Amino acid sequence: MTITTPLTITIPEAVKLTGLSRSRIYEALKSRELVAKKAGRRTLIGFADLEAFLASLPTYSAEG
Repeated sequence: MTITTPLTITIPEAVKLTGLSRSRIYEALKSRELVAKKAGRRTLIGFADLEAFLASLPTYSAEG
């Protein structure tokens, strides 16, 4: 079985894949940390753009 990576995903798919909230995705779009395209009423996020956004987030470090 071959798993293919989609070119784009919708906001609900991005929420499911990342575990981030819908609000956080929209905040990232508004601040241009994440870019999207419009196709009619649908907002599409490039899969590579989502991966780059996640890679740009700070690394967690448990200090204490």
